[in-house]
Amino acid sequence: MRRLSLLSRGVLAAGLLAATSIGQTEQQLGSNADLSTAPRVTIDRPKPTFMLRERDPRVHGLKPFQALVDAAEPGSILKPPPGTYAGPVEINKPLTIDGGGQVVIDAGDKGSVMVLNASHSVLRGLRLTGSGDSHDTDDSCLDVRGHHNLIEHVVADNCLFGIDLKQVNHSTVRHNKVRSKNLELGVRGDGLRLWYSNDNLIEGNEIIDSRDMVAWYSHRNRFVENLGRRSRYSIHFMFANDNVVDRNRFYDNAVGVYFMYTEGGAATNNIISHATGATGMGIGFKEASGTLIENNEIIYCGIGIGSDLSPFQPDSTIEIRNNRLAFNGIAIQFNSETGGNYLRDNLFEGNLTQVSYGGRSDNPTKNFWAGNYWDDYQGFDRDGDGQGDNPHELYAYADQIWIDLPMARFFRSSPVLELLDFLERLAPFSAPDLILRDEKPRFFKPERSAVS
Repeated sequence: MRRLSLLSRGVLAAGLLAATSIGQTEQQLGSNADLSTAPRVTIDRPKPTFMLRERDPRVHGLKPFQALVDAAEPGSILKPPPGTYAGPVEINKPLTIDGGGQVVIDAGDKGSVMVLNASHSVLRGLRLTGSGDSHDTDDSCLDVRGHHNLIEHVVADNCLFGIDLKQVNHSTVRHNKVRSKNLELGVRGDGLRLWYSNDNLIEGNEIIDSRDMVAWYSHRNRFVENLGRRSRYSIHFMFANDNVVDRNRFYDNAVGVYFMYTEGGAATNNIISHATGATGMGIGFKEASGTLIENNEIIYCGIGIGSDLSPFQPDSTIEIRNNRLAFNGIAIQFNSETGGNYLRDNLFEGNLTQVSYGGRSDNPTKNFWAGNYWDDYQGFDRDGDGQGDNPHELYAYADQIWIDLPMARFFRSSPVLELLDFLERLAPFSAPDLILRDEKPRFFKPERSAVS
């Protein structure tokens, strides 16, 4: 019994020591730990193997592209003869594969078309088509797992996921065209996905009729001159810090750019248009901090810029400057008032509502407004300095009805609400809420035009 008691104490002590070590490790890492240098891990479920007879008959008579890959020497340049080949393809050695725009690889609607596990490789001028439709195995046109790779001028169509980067660093994805399968929006795969992937360049790609372009746990990536159409999120960042979105064009998506649980980053010189519908939003924040929004055209959206608990980190700010917010339902909406937003030199014109709060603003001075142009400014510039003589103050009158009762938003701009708003301004039944005060509003409209 004594030996059993000693053994039990030893097991208990070892368990407590292990638990303490785990707790200390978690405390050292923290929730924002950078795991980019952590060892590579297996991140996929085992992918099933499909026999040729299980694939679409259109690929039954095609030559397998895998045979060409297997025969190529590591580090060599593979220029396959023009034609259509059968997938799937797995690349486990450095290669340059140049299809010259005349090579098609078709997986016959099963599994993933191509998997690139190697680093320092180049894929160019290929068309990848016919992935499966399983979300469990992330069926895609192109899975990328290596580093320092270049993927360019690749067409990926009839795919669940388009180009999928997992634990990929220092790679370039440019001038590719991605289209999803003809499925309902919610069950399509992502056109381009980055997962734990850092320091990559995403440039000049077309993501059309897909679901999202996403970056999860991925830092310091640059998204430059991409085109996104008819998808859900043009770009969705989650726990992804210091990413830059510059000179992109996003049309007819539900949401343009969304920063969720992020720190740092910037959206500059983008055109975001026609983000409409019940959740239509040009640029959105959810518990984000330290972001720069500058020189964007945000037009014809349900909400131009939407903010929820942002900036989130204490003493952090969000800079919104020199943007054009025009012809939106609501130009800027704050769902919760944390303060720390600096809005300078923006242009507000043609919006049904310039600025609103999800609830009553207890302190409108928490945010800083200066030098913005307001098309509804009522004042003069007697001294000719280009600034209004009086501050621009925005109050909520009848607006408070549909802010407090979202269902009443359907009747916004209707004759009855317009009349009620007029009467409220003429003789308020109660003191209206002050939404904002711009001490130095711009008097003349800046010279810039929308690009639609």
